[in-house]
Amino acid sequence: MSNWGATNTENETFQYCFPNNNLSCTKNVKPGFEYIIVYIFISTISVFTVFLNLLVIISISHFKQLHTPTNVLIFSLAVADLIVGLILMPVQGIKLIEPCWFFGEIFCSIFPFIFYVVVTASLGNLIIISVDRYIAVNDPLRYASRVNINRAVFSIVANWVFSFVYSLFILYDSLLYPEKNYTCIGECILVIKLGYIITDVLVTLVTPCCLIITLYLKICIVAKKQAKHINSLTDKKAKSEKKAARTLGIIVMVYLLCWIPYYIAALTVGQDTGDSFVINIMYWILCMNSCMNPLIYAMFYKWFRISAKYILTLKIFKPSSEYFNLFMEEK
Repeated sequence: MSNWGATNTENETFQYCFPNNNLSCTKNVKPGFEYIIVYIFISTISVFTVFLNLLVIISISHFKQLHTPTNVLIFSLAVADLIVGLILMPVQGIKLIEPCWFFGEIFCSIFPFIFYVVVTASLGNLIIISVDRYIAVNDPLRYASRVNINRAVFSIVANWVFSFVYSLFILYDSLLYPEKNYTCIGECILVIKLGYIITDVLVTLVTPCCLIITLYLKICIVAKKQAKHINSLTDKKAKSEKKAARTLGIIVMVYLLCWIPYYIAALTVGQDTGDSFVINIMYWILCMNSCMNPLIYAMFYKWFRISAKYILTLKIFKPSSEYFNLFMEEK
């Protein structure tokens, strides 16, 4: 006999995730308007994240003027953030709404791995871009000889390889023993040992935070000194240095706001990080960082607004459109 639902003493209605399966988990039935509001929010943020990062990817890929080492790094960041908006945001959003897992046992094991790889790679891209900006501000005369596209590509590959290996290390038990990810049909939890959580805090919070903040402070100091000497010659260069410092400062702030709450929750809630509403909220905040990145790295610059206009008006399909001048309107 199939069990479709049950009611407890507090008149809360529960349904089975898979009514025709006796091993199915149960779920609490929520009002319909809650589902609608949250689904609309998740869909909007996901589409917005994919749209913004696609604009960045198409812009850097299509226009020859944007084929620089810095933009190659931004391209890698946009790819990671695109995956977040395309895959991680919708699934993590559904986990936030639905207590049941409807994506199967295999994807239950693979999804956390994809999550860790992409989010770690995104963080690595932030660090590499910070280093690139530091070299550009601190040693502008030798920047072209120290930083080129080949080295940028190498750093990107190394970053993604590290993210893959690191995520495999952190989630080794979960991938090797997938049966630990559920106790009934329709459940998907991620259990990480406390030692791994502490390691993750050191690798993806403490160390990157120290690096980025240190680089930011040095950029501010150098940019301020350079601005005093350059102001008498040209305001354009001084403004460029100030923009680099200001942009990186926003990066630091958004990075801290998105990552610190997650690790506080992970260390406070405990080892079971997959079945906690608080942890799922923190995961979602991490994903939101991928929506902010294209705004920080691209929309602050006029070349992005110009390239986006060309893309949205379909002018990129014109002959030789890849050679359009994106900096002609800059002053």
